[in-house]
Amino acid sequence: MKEPSKATKTVWGGEPRKLWEGATQIPVVMSVGYGYQDLDEWYEVAQEKRHGHIYSRNTNPTVQAFERKVAELEGAESATAFATGMAAISGILHTFLKPGDRVVSIKDTYGGTNRIFLDFLPELNIEVKLCPTTDHDEIEKEIAKGCKLLYLETPTNPTMKVVDIKRLSEAAHKVGATVVVDNTFATPINQNPLSLGADLVLHSATKFLGGHADALGGVVAGSAELVKKVYGYREIHGATLAPMSGYMLLRGMKTLALRIERQNSNARKVAEFLAGHPDIDKVYYPGLPSHPGHDIASKQMKGFGGMLAFSHKRGFDVLKRILPSLKYAHLAANLGAVETTVGVPRTTSHVESTPEQREAMGIPESLVRYSAGIEDPDDLIADLSQALESVNMAGASV
Repeated sequence: MKEPSKATKTVWGGEPRKLWEGATQIPVVMSVGYGYQDLDEWYEVAQEKRHGHIYSRNTNPTVQAFERKVAELEGAESATAFATGMAAISGILHTFLKPGDRVVSIKDTYGGTNRIFLDFLPELNIEVKLCPTTDHDEIEKEIAKGCKLLYLETPTNPTMKVVDIKRLSEAAHKVGATVVVDNTFATPINQNPLSLGADLVLHSATKFLGGHADALGGVVAGSAELVKKVYGYREIHGATLAPMSGYMLLRGMKTLALRIERQNSNARKVAEFLAGHPDIDKVYYPGLPSHPGHDIASKQMKGFGGMLAFSHKRGFDVLKRILPSLKYAHLAANLGAVETTVGVPRTTSHVESTPEQREAMGIPESLVRYSAGIEDPDDLIADLSQALESVNMAGASV
């Protein structure tokens, strides 16, 4: 029998065929502890010599089903879940880095990640080198100088820059470094970093995986050996994914392939519309042939994603009128949901950063991050058109 497609894996992946009382959906197991009458069996489960659960901070049947589904979609041996995406990111970094180590990354990472690199790791005497994101030669030079961990994010949040996972993974492995890739924007439907040479892949499951903006979560996938180390850190530090959140993320993933197919298409159509609009200064979307990373994205991505960004020629102040005029978009600090969501970096992705830090990362204050939902694309384009035109009609000026 042939390998099932990702669309089939989103529905059936990681789920046992036989469930409690004949249920067809994974039950939400809210129990904190799990009872044993046989002390020897209990001990074997505790020693991981036999399958079972001891305490839900460690493992939980509902959460475990979510982890297995992500692992299957990413082509990983194992996965472990966290309470949030940032918990997953910080969990990985603190698992593999210790005082005296050196981590190489890029300047264009999510604002929370960037703050860990700039503020927290240096306090632990961990050297951090952030390279120009698309300068692969420079990144390789810094890796060659010594690197315990290479951390990548592609496409980046929010400027949609693209880095070559395969090329940089090969460079990192030459010096024995572990390669970690944040795959939140791409999702397992569009990109699989492990197949390109990465060692670990992570997601803020809150975003596209869940897809309904109603459950927080994070997840890390990779080899059984590496994931076990990350799990060990998470188990003791306690950033456990709650069973109800695990269930809601699991339920959301059933439609992941369908949602991503529509969001890929919607984002491309919106990007093309904006690219031709006279008031738009720049459009950031790797699916556009004009995007600097288009060729790399075409090689390592199966779809270009539901995220894009754009900037207006008249600067930030005009956005105060444009964005509230949108009828089919939430103005909120989230992304990846079935509803379109928009926002500016200073209140979304890089709220933790100063204006100077955002400028250093090449993030203009006039940038709009646009997460395309699953609405009719013609309605989204008409909505953007009327919002942009409403400013012109009002004679707004900077």
